[in-house]
Amino acid sequence: MRYYDYFLPNVNFFGPKSVEVTGERVALLGMKKALIVTDKFLRGLENGPVAQVVASLEAQKIDYAFYDGVEPNPKIANCHSGHEIYEAEKCDGIITVGGGSAHDCGKGIGIVATHDEDLTELAGIDTLTNPLPPIVAVNTTAGTASEVTRHCVLTNTETKLKFVIVSWRNVPLVSINDPLLMIGIPPALTAATGMDALTHAVEAYVSKNANPVTDAAAIQAMKLISKNLRQAVANGENVEARENMAYASLLAGMAFNNADLGYVHAMAHQLGGQYDMPHGVANAILLPTVEEYNMISNPQRFADIAEFLGENIDGLSTREAAEKAISALRTLATDVGIPATLEEMGVKKEDFELMAENALRDGNAFSNPRQGNKQDIIDMFEKAF
Repeated sequence: MRYYDYFLPNVNFFGPKSVEVTGERVALLGMKKALIVTDKFLRGLENGPVAQVVASLEAQKIDYAFYDGVEPNPKIANCHSGHEIYEAEKCDGIITVGGGSAHDCGKGIGIVATHDEDLTELAGIDTLTNPLPPIVAVNTTAGTASEVTRHCVLTNTETKLKFVIVSWRNVPLVSINDPLLMIGIPPALTAATGMDALTHAVEAYVSKNANPVTDAAAIQAMKLISKNLRQAVANGENVEARENMAYASLLAGMAFNNADLGYVHAMAHQLGGQYDMPHGVANAILLPTVEEYNMISNPQRFADIAEFLGENIDGLSTREAAEKAISALRTLATDVGIPATLEEMGVKKEDFELMAENALRDGNAFSNPRQGNKQDIIDMFEKAF
């Protein structure tokens, strides 16, 4: 017997043209000058997501400044560079525009603005002691769900380690998921972010901290991804597939934000820190291998996953159905063009031992449904290699 908590932004907008409410919501939060945190590509798009956010702010006569130095797997240096602009421009709030990198960088800027400690010293759970500036997260990818989560994932380039600052203070006050902002995303990025969302849903569903509320979100996310990711990759102009993937990502984010994750993310963080590997690709390569390892922890849950992913499990034993879940994960990754092995991504075997040690220290490791040791993690890296 136990009780659960549930984190979510105060207000969440989703659906076509929901980006148009940005200015109105920023005004309601009392911002006078917002720092828009994004990357140079999105800022440069004519009538792209950033341009639409700017138009919405100008309609409300809200001033703004830019930090467009966001990098994939955002670095500590990005957060400090953004904070310098935040202070110099006398901003009083943050608007993140992009995918998980923009949202995590924006959270990091907010943490630097309100805490004296080095960011690495704040790694862990509930280490933040001060409220962050108001954050409005305008999402442009169907994957990380950082726009609705309490996680701030950053990279320490000196140690080549990713670390996570987990706090309810990180949760944006407003999230906006407009699928029309996702239309122009290339197939490879659509595939990687979609598999990231699937990883969130699967890991949340089998997590030690899963509960009936997170299950409901994770189940629907898996069903939506199974039915829509291939179509979104094949035809990025498919608005229905884009909209359903946006909903799936949001639901998966709601699930893992509260049920937590597992070894897939703990291991993927090492690949991101060591090799700057795209997070969604790392997750997608590791997902079948790790869940095959986890399967004995709760075979019925994996049998359920097979059904959620559209597999016919009639007449199968629980073990046989569970094994179909693993094959379904591999098939989906292959269908959307994810590299099959870590070797293809330039990973080196000599790094496995160090990455395994660090993965076991990652906060996501503690909610994995099967608790292993360093050799188990090394073996999974080997199998995914």
